Amino acid sequence: MTKYDIVIIGAGPAGLFSALKLSNNPKLKILLIDKGKKIKSRKCSQNSKTGCVKCQPCNLICGWGGSGAFSDGKLNFTHKIGGWLGEYLTPKDYDNLIKDSENLWLKFGAPKKVYGQNKKEVQKIIKKAKKADLEIITFPIRHMGSDGGREILENMYKYLKDKIKIKLNTQVKDIIVRNKKISGVVLDNGKKVYAQNVVIAPGRAGSDWLLTLAAKYKLEPQCNPVDLGVRVEIPSKIYTSIAKYLYELKVHYKTKTFRDNARTFCVCPRGEVTMEQLTGQFPVTTVNGQSLARIKTKNTNFAILVSTKFTFPFKDPIFYAKSIAKLANLLSGGVMVQRLKDLVLGQRSTKERIKRNLLKPSFRSANPGDLAFVLPYRYLKDILETLQALDRIIPGIWCNDTLLYGVEIKLYSSRIKVKNSLETKVKNLYVAGDGAGLTRGLVHASVSGLVVARSILKKIK
Repeated sequence: MTKYDIVIIGAGPAGLFSALKLSNNPKLKILLIDKGKKIKSRKCSQNSKTGCVKCQPCNLICGWGGSGAFSDGKLNFTHKIGGWLGEYLTPKDYDNLIKDSENLWLKFGAPKKVYGQNKKEVQKIIKKAKKADLEIITFPIRHMGSDGGREILENMYKYLKDKIKIKLNTQVKDIIVRNKKISGVVLDNGKKVYAQNVVIAPGRAGSDWLLTLAAKYKLEPQCNPVDLGVRVEIPSKIYTSIAKYLYELKVHYKTKTFRDNARTFCVCPRGEVTMEQLTGQFPVTTVNGQSLARIKTKNTNFAILVSTKFTFPFKDPIFYAKSIAKLANLLSGGVMVQRLKDLVLGQRSTKERIKRNLLKPSFRSANPGDLAFVLPYRYLKDILETLQALDRIIPGIWCNDTLLYGVEIKLYSSRIKVKNSLETKVKNLYVAGDGAGLTRGLVHASVSGLVVARSILKKIK
């Protein structure tokens, strides 16, 4: 009978950083499982002639490194953003863990260059933003790039492969609970793997699977806000003056009509728009973005996301967000793109209009359409108001040729109830990362992994 001290489900930042810290104890028998492939085997055809082949599981979001492996690779070292870990950690402890995370990223090759350090120029941008009722969140950023990030993740693989057992291309179907205590996991082939501790770090791709477990084992998921919006593409030259000092422009905006919370997310200077396949019981295609450290485009893209926190009796924010994404899929066959002018005029974009557009789309597989048939009016209104406000600090965003891709959703919408140690009500069962609804982003997911590892090590001692 195979038995481990710890089984970690998910090889994204949360799972990897748990493994990195736990592996410092050579006496521990650790198994790391992920349903995806090795980092070097994760190939995506969406920008090739063949286009997206809808591989299962999606290579963009599953496998070694998680969805972060194909993200823009931004490391945001701050507790001002990044989810809800602040509800479980003291400010001092949180800052110390962020520093520990930063040191580990640097150890495996993260760049030394830090953006956001020119305080004089940053303050000028903040002052300008205030006049437009925009709040800019500033913090130190290290930019790996999608390609640089994959090299760092490969370095982590090389380091861990001789210290722990790694099982890729393997899906966990269920967990084993006996007398309210974790005993192991069940693989998709029916094989049981026993363990004293289990860490579930499924990433955004596995968030709906975790919700299924939460319902079965009464883990008491709590609704987080739904984050829903579009990816905006603009000429990179109009963003240059900002990118020079703030690689990631994090803007929060209270919309005028509905007083909703809108924000910019994942700015990709001189990057490209991408798409990803969200698997699970209700698979959908969504939009994302990335920047490469070595290859640059003439475009910059970013998301505008609107957060909505629903109340009783609503219990399924993930299905809500996926349902809207499904509308875009049905109407466009995948990802939809629309010119800002067409959206404002109430007309769909066509292939001819996109072809004549001064700004050429970086994602060629997107099909022209009308986002007004996809997004609820409230979200559309919020997005348009946010674009108009952003135009006051980045002139040229509110332009006929600006491209909007739909839809973008972030599935950290249901948070599992946990103790400060991130242990669930099932003894020795822990959750971590974005998929558990605790974090947003690479650094904070990795911090949650460190919290879990620390909690387990304390118990073992």
